[in-house]
Amino acid sequence: MNSTPIWRNWSRLESARPHRVITPHTEAALVRQVRAALQSGERVKVIGSGHSFTGIAVAPQVQVDLHRLTGIIDVDVAARRVRLRAGTPLWQIPGLLEPYGLAMENLGDIDRQTIAGAVSTGTHGTGFAYASISSQVIGMRMLTGTGELLDVDGSDPELLDALRVGLGAFGIILEVTLQCVEAFDLHIIERLEPFDTVVSEWRQRVQQVDHLEFYWFGHSDQVLTKTSHRVAPGERERTPRSPLRRTVEDELLSNAGFAALCRAGQAVPRAVPQINRLCTAVWGGRDEVRASHEIFATSRRVRFTETEQAVPVEHTAEVMGRLRSLFREQGWASSFPLEVRVAAADSAWLSTSAGRESLYIAAHQHIGQQYEQYFAAVSDVLADFQARPHWGKLHTLDAAALRRLYPRFDDALDLRERLDPARAFSNPYLERVLGA
Repeated sequence: MNSTPIWRNWSRLESARPHRVITPHTEAALVRQVRAALQSGERVKVIGSGHSFTGIAVAPQVQVDLHRLTGIIDVDVAARRVRLRAGTPLWQIPGLLEPYGLAMENLGDIDRQTIAGAVSTGTHGTGFAYASISSQVIGMRMLTGTGELLDVDGSDPELLDALRVGLGAFGIILEVTLQCVEAFDLHIIERLEPFDTVVSEWRQRVQQVDHLEFYWFGHSDQVLTKTSHRVAPGERERTPRSPLRRTVEDELLSNAGFAALCRAGQAVPRAVPQINRLCTAVWGGRDEVRASHEIFATSRRVRFTETEQAVPVEHTAEVMGRLRSLFREQGWASSFPLEVRVAAADSAWLSTSAGRESLYIAAHQHIGQQYEQYFAAVSDVLADFQARPHWGKLHTLDAAALRRLYPRFDDALDLRERLDPARAFSNPYLERVLGA
């Protein structure tokens, strides 16, 4: 009988009971154990932090846990480059870089993922001049499905672009080399603004500021905008937060309090529009300066399900207009707002912003709440604009549909055939999105 514990991802939507689990202490041990699994014909998957909502990390047979392979391998301060072990979680990286006066160029709003997982799924933040986290990758070390160690860097930009957003389909990432920047602070301003004003001015505004995003409850005529300006450390005095303020902002508004409102919405769905308007009314008013990573990422302990998709940014007004009609005409009730962000065009073959400046729209539902029909309705709207779904978030597209969205899709499949001909790193999710 298989006594291996059941693994579940963060959202509890995916689970697996692998035949065995590998938790190596060194790269050499990892390589040795994975090569043995490959030789025996077993399928192998790395789980990362389990923060993907899809089954991308489900391990049918051998599960690899890299939580012991973390930290910095070396740093080139002059070139602002750092080499990290693949299991390093994003939330640890700012502290690791701080002694060297460095920071990651951009981060998403959640930092629980491992660096390898974030890179592999195309995790991103917001900012018209910034692409996904994978765009900061200038080198990788990988163990392929043929058991070979592959080092790739800027000397072969084509291969690097192919592997930067690899979905775990080409091999196991062992190391990631990041191009960092000098440490910086962010001055963030949050405020409520009219939906129509923000949407109509979106393209102009994202070009004028460093980072911009907004949150919109579908039953509100206002949105919460978050505008962040990059400043050098010491240029502006950082804003202290008292213990009371930290409790109010991080617990009452963002976690425990919000979770209670979500539960109330589940119990009484007809109250959700009123709850949405209440949340809109109490959010906003933030104006502070803090270290960049403290502004980029937020504490998210309320569990949810999510779909996120990228469309060309020039369709912003039409897309948002269609979504507003969706909420008003069909009366969808979600306790979470839509999250709207932007990213620069990327050269990675399977990046959701490959070759185009992108508008990202994310829809959420509280854990345990019905999401399938709601996500399908949002997806139907976005599909008319060549929407590319985030690889780590819920969607229903298969390889045939995705081939039409990615110009280099078949090139990626050819490379997969070369690096993992036996599909040692495949699983049901990858079979759906990439084919057998």
